[in-house]
Amino acid sequence: MNGSRAMASALARAVVDAGLDNALDVVLCPPSPYLDVVGASIAGSGVALGAQDCSEYEPGAYTGEIAAAMLADCGCGYAIVGHSERRQMFGDTDARVVAKIKTAAAHGLTPIFCVGETLAERRADATEAVIARQLDALLALPEAADLLARLVIAYEPVWAIGTGESATPAQAQAVHAAIRARLATVDAGLAARTRILYGGSVKPDNAAELFAMPDIDGGLIGGAALVAASFIAVCRAALA
Repeated sequence: MNGSRAMASALARAVVDAGLDNALDVVLCPPSPYLDVVGASIAGSGVALGAQDCSEYEPGAYTGEIAAAMLADCGCGYAIVGHSERRQMFGDTDARVVAKIKTAAAHGLTPIFCVGETLAERRADATEAVIARQLDALLALPEAADLLARLVIAYEPVWAIGTGESATPAQAQAVHAAIRARLATVDAGLAARTRILYGGSVKPDNAAELFAMPDIDGGLIGGAALVAASFIAVCRAALA
């Protein structure tokens, strides 16, 4: 929940001008009031537009919610679902996150499905159990394989978001490998093809090392995306 129309437009134009979309899939997910200005700024480029959340409900009497159909109508191709802040501060349960994934996918959006553990859960050696629970809410569905083929997963250790701390590349890789192994219980080929992003204080000075890990397919960038030069540097690290 940052920025202004002017800032969002300038950031989007800078990302387009960097030409990153020639070699990478780049998605900008601004606050919803700025979807229009960012969409206009990236029009005609290969940079995609995404939302930071979406409702699990279809359009109707849900004041304050934003329907997936509305996001698609605004030009979004992606929607973040299950971000730790939505889970911790706004009550998004595993079941609600899965409902959002289903609704987003039904309207042609690619869900960016966030999973991750708190510091207390990591200290209790419960990381894999927590993430398995979050994933299994989706994997238990009869249509799990179809949904997996249409989404991106983002591992975001809650203790590393906005703290300046980051999981080491080895720590992040271990969790990404565990996620991929969990997905393989549904379909091994699908698991190998699923993009798993890392999101936890990714910055220009640690991005290349993180992205070099075999099971880290990209990043879900927060604070470092608020400054164009920083975000562009992180993106370029993926090309190293």
